[in-house]
Amino acid sequence: MHRRHLLVSLAASAGTALAAPRLAAAQGAPGRRVLRFVPQADLALLDPIHSVAFVTRNHALLVYDTLYGWDAELRARPQMAAALPVFEEDGKRATITLREGLRFHDGAPVRAADCAASIRRWATRDAFGQALWAVTDDLSAADDRRIVFRLKKPFPLLADALAKVGTHLCAMMPERHAALPSSQAVPEMIGSGPFRYVAGERVAGSRNVYERNPGYQPRQEAPSYLSGGKVVHFDRVEWLTIPDGATAAAALQRGEVDWWELPAIDLVPQLKRGRGLKVDTLDPNGSIGFWRPNCLHAPMDNPATRRAILRGVNQRDFMIAAASEDQSFWRVPYGFFAPGSIMASDEGMEALRNPTPIDATRRALEQAGYRGERVNMLAATDFPVINAMSEVMGDYLRRIGINLDYVATDWGTVTQRILKKDPVAQGGWNSMVSWTAGSAQVNPAANNLIRGHGERAIFGWPTSPELERLRDSWFEAPDDPARAAIGRQMQRQAFEDVPYVPLGQFFSPTALRADLEGMLKGVALFYGIRRA
Repeated sequence: MHRRHLLVSLAASAGTALAAPRLAAAQGAPGRRVLRFVPQADLALLDPIHSVAFVTRNHALLVYDTLYGWDAELRARPQMAAALPVFEEDGKRATITLREGLRFHDGAPVRAADCAASIRRWATRDAFGQALWAVTDDLSAADDRRIVFRLKKPFPLLADALAKVGTHLCAMMPERHAALPSSQAVPEMIGSGPFRYVAGERVAGSRNVYERNPGYQPRQEAPSYLSGGKVVHFDRVEWLTIPDGATAAAALQRGEVDWWELPAIDLVPQLKRGRGLKVDTLDPNGSIGFWRPNCLHAPMDNPATRRAILRGVNQRDFMIAAASEDQSFWRVPYGFFAPGSIMASDEGMEALRNPTPIDATRRALEQAGYRGERVNMLAATDFPVINAMSEVMGDYLRRIGINLDYVATDWGTVTQRILKKDPVAQGGWNSMVSWTAGSAQVNPAANNLIRGHGERAIFGWPTSPELERLRDSWFEAPDDPARAAIGRQMQRQAFEDVPYVPLGQFFSPTALRADLEGMLKGVALFYGIRRA
């Protein structure tokens, strides 16, 4: 039976065979407002600086707060900061003043020293943060409320860097945690955000629990994406990891959970017909599928090998797998920057509009020097969208002659293993499939995947001096036409160096109980949402 038909059939019969074990009623104890949520994947890693997973970023948005946050138009707005940075001394001194009364979950006040340390830790990992840090001479606390940057040269995108939504989130944490190296996970979740993490109720691979932070002081502005007043309407949020799509669908239909973040696309028609349910699009900017090679080790350290693989990819196949044959759910061809952004262009797009046939791709691989070396690919079987795209990629790599070791495992294992730089024989990896947010590809500051600074880059570690030179030029560009010209050059170079292979843009539905309202768009957020 075809996978799509099988899942729909299982969902339809889930009231019997898949009914046990049942979850407790989603409404919780009398007087307690409880929201039960099925996240996109298991929350294996908790530290948002240590992990690159979006599920960790979403968790961090409950526990931590940020100095600035993007609004729905992707503009930086003050959050923990009282206002936008104040620039002096010809733009080389920037002061950020904290709002009054901010406190961590343990009752300690949030100090400028905590924030300065948090920014330093974040800047060691994040691409935008690294750009900021490269022009920073000194970062200090003038007093308990004032954070001061002394810059080598003006950096007008300072607030944008601290507001970004992708991995890694610039989360403010106590100085004792922020002083730890980014390679080491913090020992406990203490932030100043709208929820506190209940570590004692964590069941690894199954459950994570958050309680409303009674000391949180929302801003007065209306909420807009990650900015404005983060007003909480639930006393408790429970994240319940349910890897099997049919089981998650059945739990949602029975009212045992309230919200399923990313339902399997096969089950969306079933959920749309479900009584008391509604289906919506979570992120209007879409998600971007990608195949990421590990550029540290052969054979993926060879740009010619990566080019041959890219030029044979049919993005349409991946998008049908990820988002069904309904073309309203996806967009191809998709390059290295989000359509509609200043950086997007048609430069080099012919490679994706007209992929090379299988035989021609095999020859291109041989000409690049590929001689049948074993190549492993990590595939997360418990993450439906990633699993579907991984299956397509695995089939494609085998057909073009790659000697593939298809490593089917869980998403938690993938997120931990991709941090390893070791050779495959020592627990490393060669390639993997995942997705990122469309909002993270609007420019080279936000797009971590297009960095070319080798072992200082995020997982995959590509080296491209030219991509780095162009990215630096983007920060210096005087206006939008100059940025657009750089976008064309960067895309041309990316098609040559292939730091990753874009697989297309898709728009993921989310499913929730019909009596929930106030859901903010972009990512799974737990303020604003309430039960009617």
